[in-house]
Amino acid sequence: MWRRTYLLLLLIRVYFALSPSYLHPDENFQGPEVVAGRIFSFPSKLPWEFTVDNPIRSAFPLWPVYDVPMSLLKWFYTELGTGHPPPDVIFYFLRGVMFLLSFVLEDWAIYELVPSPRQRRATVVLVASSYVTWTYQTHTFSNSLETLLVAWGLVLIRRIVENKRRSSFFSCAVLSFIAVAGVFNRITFPAFLIIPGLQLLPHFRRKPIALVSFIGFGLFFTSVAILVDTAFYRPSISIRNALRAPVITPLNNLFYNSNSSNLALHGLHPHYQHFIANLFQLLGPAYVMMIWSLFSRPIIPPWLRNMRAASAISATAILSIFPHQEPRFLIPCVPLLLSCFKMPMSRVLLAIWVIFNAALGFLMGVYHQGGVVPTQLAIPSIISTNVRALDRTLEPNTKTPATVFWWKTYSPPLWLLGDNASLSLDIKTRDFMGIPGADLIQELENAVPTCPSNNQDPENPESVPETENKDSIFVVAPKSATFLDKYTASSQSEEQIPNIQLHELWTYRNHLNLDDLDFGDDGIIPTLTRVIGRRGLTVWSVKRTGCN
Repeated sequence: MWRRTYLLLLLIRVYFALSPSYLHPDENFQGPEVVAGRIFSFPSKLPWEFTVDNPIRSAFPLWPVYDVPMSLLKWFYTELGTGHPPPDVIFYFLRGVMFLLSFVLEDWAIYELVPSPRQRRATVVLVASSYVTWTYQTHTFSNSLETLLVAWGLVLIRRIVENKRRSSFFSCAVLSFIAVAGVFNRITFPAFLIIPGLQLLPHFRRKPIALVSFIGFGLFFTSVAILVDTAFYRPSISIRNALRAPVITPLNNLFYNSNSSNLALHGLHPHYQHFIANLFQLLGPAYVMMIWSLFSRPIIPPWLRNMRAASAISATAILSIFPHQEPRFLIPCVPLLLSCFKMPMSRVLLAIWVIFNAALGFLMGVYHQGGVVPTQLAIPSIISTNVRALDRTLEPNTKTPATVFWWKTYSPPLWLLGDNASLSLDIKTRDFMGIPGADLIQELENAVPTCPSNNQDPENPESVPETENKDSIFVVAPKSATFLDKYTASSQSEEQIPNIQLHELWTYRNHLNLDDLDFGDDGIIPTLTRVIGRRGLTVWSVKRTGCN
């Protein structure tokens, strides 16, 4: 029975891995955006973490997770003689890689961490039934990689501690690599292993060679990581100068996050946010049952008497010190806590667990900003079809300029546009995020080309003066943004005609913009009716009113 259940949950995980939802900009801009621009020369925009004077993101963990798969794809398509792979192939290939890492490494680690053979099956199924496993773990997050490194760090610590006869030289070397990769991936990594790592002290005292292995290989891997980062950020620097002025990204990250004024730029939260809200958002009814067990006898419930719980709870407490707290920071806690807590055998509780994960799974795994990736992938063909349909005088090899305004969405990954060589497009992307609607309209009025004037070339009546903007203008925005209704061509009245018109070209329906929820001004029912009933992400062409 459990095998069939696990297989079903595995298929569900595949489904969500291949669903183009968009959980957070970091899943694109701290990984694929950086690597794709270098390997394929696709358009890309490095986030601020990579461009500040003291960069805080390491390139070291990007190499095995993103660089190697993309390089393999590039080699494969080069051998086929078809040029670069399409962006959609790269996108889904990376999702497939994250699925395999989750399926193989996470499930294997959880199976090893649970000592009881009877409980292993139930634990693996429980972790596999979490929407966090379906969504976050199959997306290209540094937090997803951190989850795998934390789990295998605990596995190796357990192996070393239990092997009292041997020094575990090799295991200590691998553990040192995991520690270095974890720190360079996310500065929060030590918080998860600092308490379980104390178990190694007696072993290191009995087996000094194990300590030498751990420290020696740790220094070696740290040196490699620093050299990789230095070469990434300063490609023209010599080895001698790299040794004199290395780029140590974890240190820069620690200094940056130690300054509360820097964290205020990303949002400040109360120190109890992780324990009160974020863990509940990730674990749902399981977290409620964990809290409930604290008030029953014995005083310390059984699920708290192991290192997995100690790792998750201590890490949550340490991360709560910092005032910027997001649920994804606690993703490594999900498999750890679920693996040490035995869910009561109750049909009601089972139903609640299924409903909670199904609802959050479809919300976060399908609909949450779900139109951004498909729309960005479709933008080149939409522009090419629309522009050339309106202007049949364009030569086949003419470079077509176009500007796309994005409004009320997460930042669109530029690398998904590809090189557009075959379509002869020059696409500029302007991300306006959540600016007021009036400001967006002002930007559009400034950007939309004016109607052809009378000072045209007499010999060429269709020519446009060189002083006029020739870019085709497009807007991408949620259909739930009712502010744009009065500018759509189909809803304009003769009494009040604005200067610009929006002509709908394309819509992707599986898109919800949760940032557009406004219960305070519109009320609960009208807001849900607007956001859910008018779900979707739409591409409009923008024309000046009165132009043919």
